[in-house]
Amino acid sequence: MPLPACGNETRAGAGKRGVHWGISALVKTFVSPQTSLGDLDACSVAALIAASSDVTLIVDADGRIRDTAFQSTELLDDLNESAHWVGRTMAATVAPDSRSKVEALLREATTAAEPKWRHINHSTADGRSVPVLYCGVQIGVDGRIVMFGRDLRVMSALQQRLMNAQQSMERDYSKLRDVEMRYRLLFQLSSEAVLILDPAKGRVLEANSAAQSMFGTAADDIVGHTTAEIFNNDSMQLVQGHLAAIRAGTRPEDVSAQLMRGNEPVLVKVSLFRQDNATLFLMRISPMSSVVPALPDVKTKLLRAVESGPDGFVVTDHEGAIIAANAAFLNMAQLRDESEARGRSLDNWVGTSGVDLDVLTSNLRSRGSVQFFATTMRGEAGSVAQVEISAVSIRNGGHPSFGYAIRNVGPRLQGETRVARQLPRSVEQLTELIGRVSLKDLVREATEVIERLSIEAALELTNDNRASAAEMLGLSRQSLYVKLRRYGIGDLAAVEPS
Repeated sequence: MPLPACGNETRAGAGKRGVHWGISALVKTFVSPQTSLGDLDACSVAALIAASSDVTLIVDADGRIRDTAFQSTELLDDLNESAHWVGRTMAATVAPDSRSKVEALLREATTAAEPKWRHINHSTADGRSVPVLYCGVQIGVDGRIVMFGRDLRVMSALQQRLMNAQQSMERDYSKLRDVEMRYRLLFQLSSEAVLILDPAKGRVLEANSAAQSMFGTAADDIVGHTTAEIFNNDSMQLVQGHLAAIRAGTRPEDVSAQLMRGNEPVLVKVSLFRQDNATLFLMRISPMSSVVPALPDVKTKLLRAVESGPDGFVVTDHEGAIIAANAAFLNMAQLRDESEARGRSLDNWVGTSGVDLDVLTSNLRSRGSVQFFATTMRGEAGSVAQVEISAVSIRNGGHPSFGYAIRNVGPRLQGETRVARQLPRSVEQLTELIGRVSLKDLVREATEVIERLSIEAALELTNDNRASAAEMLGLSRQSLYVKLRRYGIGDLAAVEPS
């Protein structure tokens, strides 16, 4: 069957419009479709139309979908309602913000206006949007329109990734700007004179306001000067050696130097830092008079009293490592000087197998202080002393430190009888049995009372930590649970031995 003749057929030369086949005037067609395409049936035409785009819709003059074709099963799955599109208007399948674009597509396809590609978002049952780029072309004489659609999911995903990357970069830039602003603020508000030096040439790259006051010139005038122009000849060699040692990776002590201006000695502290892939010197200069502020006289006396007191005193970090200890503690631990104790754990000398120190630190973290904790202290030479510990938690930002006052109570225990706590009623009843029961039964009763009191005391000291209590009593956990069950102590249903 021959194809109908193309309307408005012209055969123009180069640069002119070709033959038009009943479609919008601005869409170019083949010059001689009857000759080049031959006789095509409806199936062939449908295959050509369907192959020309990712999704193709055949829409009537009222905008109602009459047929659909998809080139991608993934797109068909995303548009999970597309099987029910036939018979519905195209506007009913898109998101509300795309309905005006559908009306524009239909209007442009039925008029002489230039057809445009428009971004349409189809709505799915699960609330997602599937982006498709459409262009409408009218065919035939009954107003049918072919909507050619291009799948924009990949482009949309790339745009989303690009936007996410831009937002991430903006956040990073914002953080960098905030950090730089804080650095600049701290740099200028520092009470110390701070210089940024170039290690290669020793020239000043930046200087803060305190440096301006110290050198008696504007901070901008200091920039570009070398260390030879800052320190006098006697101090120059010392400062340069200090900078060389810092550059070599060592950590020498701070140096005392003399400036070109003024007679007051200053303390020079230098460190390395990296900025923009370059290594720079950070030099802090402080007057010697302000380096170490003197303690009040009362505080000095208090420190001397603690240092020379008869009771041992030791300060540890939050993990139990010794920071400082007085002479009395060193004598009790049989150590020669403080350096032998510093950095080592306190449980090397206090308590048995680390249990006592764990109980102490646990109580310090929860209560803040502990008084009259009875334990033992072992010396390096093998001596053992009965001691009583009072401790306090010290907060100074970050992790707390712990201070322990250790008193040797061995002589007191040998010279007098320790005042016991008030006897429970069971012991009082036990004393009343003397003379009425045999000694064997009396000893058995006394043993059970003492055993129960010891278990209760161990549980109280360990905050009901039964594993620690068993270790303090020299029992296995299994044996402790047997005795707890025998005396009805604690809630045995809550915790059973493993």
